[in-house]
Amino acid sequence: MSRPILQLKDAAIYQGDNLVLSKVNVEVNKGDFVYLIGKTGTGKSSFIKVLYGDLPLTEGEGHIVDYNLKTLKEKDIPYLRRKLGIIFQDFKLLTDRTINDNLLFVLKATGWKDKSKMETRVEEVLSKVDMKTKGFKYPHELSGGEQQRIAIARALLNNPELILADEPTGNLDPQTSVEVMEVLQEINKNGNTILMATHDYALLLKYPSKTLKCDNNAVFEVVQRKS
Repeated sequence: MSRPILQLKDAAIYQGDNLVLSKVNVEVNKGDFVYLIGKTGTGKSSFIKVLYGDLPLTEGEGHIVDYNLKTLKEKDIPYLRRKLGIIFQDFKLLTDRTINDNLLFVLKATGWKDKSKMETRVEEVLSKVDMKTKGFKYPHELSGGEQQRIAIARALLNNPELILADEPTGNLDPQTSVEVMEVLQEINKNGNTILMATHDYALLLKYPSKTLKCDNNAVFEVVQRKS
């Protein structure tokens, strides 16, 4: 029986005083690849923000990677985020330093001390996304697809129990989106659990998987029709 990595029961998600999603019941198990779809403004990003502690969970129950979202304290958030890998649409790379230094910065910030172990880890995650030769470059010297690969590598640094990808292909052309998706699929095959918010329905058709939809203040599972 696989243990849920993420579980929400009757959760309500608010942005300020505004109710975005109500009665949310979601379970994600180890090894799952789950899509979160829905039109812009239906609550996908708010849903993900609750999961990494950016928005509080005030109603219902929520557990993620052994943390209780309802009782999550400010001081726990950095530790929660160490167990999560977060990938954003706009890459969020530090533009004033090389790719290697971007990744070393994250390791330092999350408590790594041993320089040679840090360098080995950076090399490992870069080879996982086929970017081993690009570590000396600066973000602006890379294409959008390459920058997103680096963002995926960064998300893998601390062996996260769950990867949250918020529109990871949103800024990419269709061909590059497929390439980035191939990387995510490969990571998932290697045992990483992924929850990916997207409005790229072509990817859903190409790589079908469990799908949750945000619509009318609710989240529900969509059964994909077999073509």
